[in-house]
Amino acid sequence: MPLILTEEQVMLKDAVDGFLNENAPIKHLRTLRDSRDADGISRDLWHAFGEMGFAGVIIGEAHGGSGLGAVEAGVIAESLGRTLTPSPFLGTSVLSATVLQEAGNADQQFWLSKIAAGEAIISLAVDEGTKHAPHKIATRAERSGNGFRINGDKAMVLDGHIADALIVAAQTDEGLSLFLVDPATQGVEIERTIMVDAHNAARISFKDVEVNADALIGEAGAGQATLDKALSLGRAVAAASLNGAGDQAFGITVEYLKTRQQFGKLIGEFQALQHRAAHLYTELELTKAATLGALQAVDEGKEGADLATSVAKAKAGRVAELAVQEGVQMHGGVGMTDEFDIGLFMKRVRVLNETLGDSHYHLNRLAVARGY
Repeated sequence: MPLILTEEQVMLKDAVDGFLNENAPIKHLRTLRDSRDADGISRDLWHAFGEMGFAGVIIGEAHGGSGLGAVEAGVIAESLGRTLTPSPFLGTSVLSATVLQEAGNADQQFWLSKIAAGEAIISLAVDEGTKHAPHKIATRAERSGNGFRINGDKAMVLDGHIADALIVAAQTDEGLSLFLVDPATQGVEIERTIMVDAHNAARISFKDVEVNADALIGEAGAGQATLDKALSLGRAVAAASLNGAGDQAFGITVEYLKTRQQFGKLIGEFQALQHRAAHLYTELELTKAATLGALQAVDEGKEGADLATSVAKAKAGRVAELAVQEGVQMHGGVGMTDEFDIGLFMKRVRVLNETLGDSHYHLNRLAVARGY
């Protein structure tokens, strides 16, 4: 399949870019950060995301969604990366919606229509330490009466402090299982984590949390395949967000090179900087192709699609990091001052790199898969 967007996908890209540039430019992030907003996101903006059809992009039409695919989700995520907009899109519309569509029962899928309308935030609680390690889940769910008792701790739960429901990955006697948990349940303790990029996650502890059997998503012990599918899509979508942030940082830097003068010349006229900019441009284009290829592979259900998403996440992380580092250096010392946006992109890329696995995690994952 050609590594280019279709006409309909280009139209979606233009719609999302126009919407975010008008309603959530970078100053939107600054306002949320400086006002110390209790939620850290705009509920009105999330609702508008629903009205525009963005929040339910991968949700089926039967639940009020657009019924589109991974590529379209990547298009939206890339735009969010360009504007640095704090949004529950990745955690709710991608990760949680995938789990509920794949394995949720009729009652649990009630949340899909709420997500599609931008009226609900659902957080997927997987990781338990400082690094992404879904293969090391220690949280336990023991049989208790007609349900389960959950004990354990979760970290880096995207928007977990404002979630209307939590999807919790826990070990049962049958294997890894997924549970839909009300955050108001006794024994659930939530601590907001404001990250360096002014986006939000949460640390959540579960202490003898009692849930009914109907909280189980799918069958006991059958959660691994569902979780893997959600994480695979999430990694490709996160890579798209990295591409958006890296590409925008590059654009900001090029404009700076065209206006900043030194020794009576525009600094963009210096050949050394031209070479660095040209190298970065080619790396960004290669990364966009790798990411689009991974998203297409997910949509087509190709064999090896899961590893393709790791390629995309690893490549996007490294190139976006190069983009922001080059941007800050070419701006000079002022690049990290709050007056300039380029420093905000550096912080966002740092957090996105860690989200769902950094480049080291995914490179190791690829090496293990190939027998190294």
